[in-house]
Amino acid sequence: MEVYDWLSNLDMPSNYKPFQVIEVKFKGARKEFYLNNDNIYLEIGELIAVEGSTGGYDIGHVSLTGELVRMQMKRRKTPLDQVTRKIYRKATEADVEKWKIAKDLEWETMHKARTLALDLRLSMKISDVDYQGDKTKATFFYTAEGRVDFRELIKKMAETFRIRIEMRQIGMRQEAGRLGGIGSCGRELCCSTWLTNFKTVSTAAARYQNLSLNTLKLAGQCGKLKCCLNYELDTYLDALKDIPDRVENLQTEIGTARHQKTDIFKKIMWFCYPNQEDWIPLKVDRVKEIMAMNKKGQKPNNLKDEAVELAAAVLVEKIPDYENVVGQDSLTRLDDKPKNKNNRNNNKNKQATAPKGERPVKGPLPAGKKPAQPAKTAENRNAENKSTENRKPAENRKPAEPKKITEAVQAEDGTVAKSAGNRNNRNRNNRRRNKPTDKPKNEDQ
Repeated sequence: MEVYDWLSNLDMPSNYKPFQVIEVKFKGARKEFYLNNDNIYLEIGELIAVEGSTGGYDIGHVSLTGELVRMQMKRRKTPLDQVTRKIYRKATEADVEKWKIAKDLEWETMHKARTLALDLRLSMKISDVDYQGDKTKATFFYTAEGRVDFRELIKKMAETFRIRIEMRQIGMRQEAGRLGGIGSCGRELCCSTWLTNFKTVSTAAARYQNLSLNTLKLAGQCGKLKCCLNYELDTYLDALKDIPDRVENLQTEIGTARHQKTDIFKKIMWFCYPNQEDWIPLKVDRVKEIMAMNKKGQKPNNLKDEAVELAAAVLVEKIPDYENVVGQDSLTRLDDKPKNKNNRNNNKNKQATAPKGERPVKGPLPAGKKPAQPAKTAENRNAENKSTENRKPAENRKPAEPKKITEAVQAEDGTVAKSAGNRNNRNRNNRRRNKPTDKPKNEDQ
């Protein structure tokens, strides 16, 4: 569909007359040939006005000129006598504006036409609409499984759109080529880029290539089998010439070995005995000999004695040939849990549980030993007594006794806890000592 003009940089002879046929490209990879009777100088990519199929004019891009057009006509088997439509002129500003307005109407027109087809209950799908450049004609492309009577549909569409209407049925592959898309290989669809001839693809192509007959994997966006199944089919057929066909069992003295798998290009076939999981690889030539022996009534002893030794795949770690100057770490560096924070928390817990005057013990505690509890002071005991009194119900709770100002409590470790009254008296005495008695004298005195 896309052609490179490799003759554009070459100088033609002085007496050379340019080829009069020009290739023009329209929407949906549609290309047609037109006569340049007026010898208008045209370059690839220019917009030109050409003669329409049923009157009027159409707007398209110049895709190819010169001698390459002659080669394209020979490739597509189009004789020069069949090219009758002409090129009018280069597209003017008025032509381009009218053409853009017509192109903007295609999406809305397609949805309205689908609504009309659903109202008439027609089993068809309108996939695309192509307006002519002069906005006088529209071509509707549709897909259907069988023949559709759309005469009533054309009447309603002519009343709605007020234009000439042409209905054209296309296949599923042509529809995918017009709409385009990305295939499972990650590239743009072949039918919308370069593939022009659609060959039939059968399931036999998948069988020859030892592919699983899974429609979800083998079907393309058009719903049919992928066209790329035919690309390597000839290579597989050449390789299958030396491999025996329809090999199911091999008779041996131990028992019957069933065929499991075939490597076409390595020419190795795998067999397996019943109730055994080990597959026995054999060369194709040896399989042919055993088949000939079975036809004569002879049987080999055991297939395991004739198994082919396969080279085990050795995984060698590749050393990167570059230097990590950026200083990036592994991709999972943020997923790893920080170990330092956990160590700090463990150290804090160990220090809190260690007895006074002793260093915290690192590592797990020995079996049967509980962590040491800190010594209780007078303030801690008073707080515990208050909490237990608050937990008792109001009926059993005793009235609180007035605190003695001069009372002091002696703890178990010999320390004396100062009461609230003593603390207040000490603070009062300190304030009196720090209070200035005499006023500062002036310097003049």
